Amino acid sequence: MSKSNFYEKLKTISGITVTPFNKDDQEIDWQGVEENVEYLMDKGLEVIVPCGNTSEFYALTIEEANEETKKTVEIVNKRAIVVAGVGYSVKTAIDMGLEAKKNGAEAIMIHMPVHPYITSEGAKNYFEEIIKGVNMPAVIYFKDSHLNDEILVELAHLENFAGVKYAVNDLPRFAKAVEMLPKDSKVAMICGTAEKWAPFYFMAGAVGFTSGLVNVYPEKSFEMLNSLKNDDYAKAMEIWHEIVEFEDLREKYNSGNNVVVIKESMEMIGLKAGPTRAPVAPLNSEDKESVYNLMKRWGFDPVSK
Repeated sequence: MSKSNFYEKLKTISGITVTPFNKDDQEIDWQGVEENVEYLMDKGLEVIVPCGNTSEFYALTIEEANEETKKTVEIVNKRAIVVAGVGYSVKTAIDMGLEAKKNGAEAIMIHMPVHPYITSEGAKNYFEEIIKGVNMPAVIYFKDSHLNDEILVELAHLENFAGVKYAVNDLPRFAKAVEMLPKDSKVAMICGTAEKWAPFYFMAGAVGFTSGLVNVYPEKSFEMLNSLKNDDYAKAMEIWHEIVEFEDLREKYNSGNNVVVIKESMEMIGLKAGPTRAPVAPLNSEDKESVYNLMKRWGFDPVSK
C-alpha cells in the first residue's frame, strides 16, 4: 500500500484491541480475542491495532504479541487494516515488524521507547532504523513530551513513515507540529488520546483518533468521528459530555486505570476481557461502582461482578 493510500485509510478510528486473559491462569483467551475482533468488525471498524498499550503490550511476551497479531490478521481477513504494535529494542521491534509483515499485517505502530535514558536524536534514530528495517507503512506512537517535534519533520521524507499517534496533550504544540510537516509529506496526524481529546485535536489539524472505547461502545465512537468529519463541533461536544466520565475514569492514577476500566466495562456488558496482568491492578470498589452506573446510563444492562 502506498504512503498516500495509507494516509487516507488512517482518517478514521484506530481501534486499539483489548487482550482478554483467562481468570484462572491469566493466559490469553484466544476465543475471546476472536469474539472481540469480530465484534469490532461487525461494528464497522476499518483500522484495528493489536498490541497497543490498551492491549497490555508490555505485559505480553514477545511470542504472545506476535501470536496476537497473527491471529488478529487471520480473524480480520482483509475486512480492515491491521496495524501491529511493535517495540522494545531496535532489533526486537524490527523482528516483530517483519513477523507481522509475514503474517499479513498492513502496517506497524512503533511504541515510544521505554528506555530510561532517551534524547530526541536517539529517538529519531530509533524510529528511523525500525521504519527502514521493516519496510512497510509505519505509525509512530509519540507520547514523550520531553522529545522535540522536529523528529517528525526530520523523518517525514521516509517513504514508509505514514502516521503519528500523537499523545502529548498540548494542543498549541500539536498544531505547530502539524504546520511544521511538509504539506506533501502525507503523514497522518492522529489524536492518540481518544475521544476525550479528539474534538480539540481535530480543530488543531488531526485527521483521525485512536480509541479504547470502541471495545465497549463503538456506536458512540462513530458518532464522534462522523460529527468531526462533518465539522459539526456542537454535536461533537454533545457526545464529548456523554463519554468524558468514562475517559476521566481511565485517566485516574496517572492513567493507571486506562485498561482496567475498559476491561471491567466489557465484562459487565457480556464481552470477554478477563483480568489485567500486573502491574495493572483490579478496579477498586469506588471506581467499579462508577463504571457500573455509567454502563446503566448508557443503556446497557450491566452485571455487577
